[in-house]
Amino acid sequence: MELVEGTVEIGDEAFPDIETLVATLDGIGEQYGVTVQAFDSRYIVSSRHLERAVELADRERERGEGIARDRGVEIMLYAAGRRQIQRALELGIGEGETEAVVLVDGDGDEDAAAAAVEDLLDSTATLGDYDEAAVREFYDIGAAELEATEQDIGALVRERVALLVVER
Repeated sequence: MELVEGTVEIGDEAFPDIETLVATLDGIGEQYGVTVQAFDSRYIVSSRHLERAVELADRERERGEGIARDRGVEIMLYAAGRRQIQRALELGIGEGETEAVVLVDGDGDEDAAAAAVEDLLDSTATLGDYDEAAVREFYDIGAAELEATEQDIGALVRERVALLVVER
């Protein structure tokens, strides 16, 4: 798994709309035999967050228990800890300038695909610079839960990711 960090502008000449970005990332994925999935970095607490989502999504797909037909969507669902695609898509890239982390994963040429994705972004560190208030709201992590545990927000988010398997 490779993670590419940077900013992307939706609404500019290169990417006039979300569909253009998605088609470009899908094309890179097809060309190099990998899954390419972009996330708004404000909601991604760590690389481990995405690693766990990939592990669980792949495990469930191998068991024939996948939620979505598309592996990228499946990973997005697990990263969000949600079964509803529309709600999970809130973790994706939005209009305007977005700080992004793009996951590149698969049996193909991850390095070449990651390099192609890097060419699309204005390179800047984004991972780990999540928005605590947005994360807490999205994953429904209240003050009482934080006070009741010694776990940090990252651990609680990974728990939400893992619980998606249980919520069948």
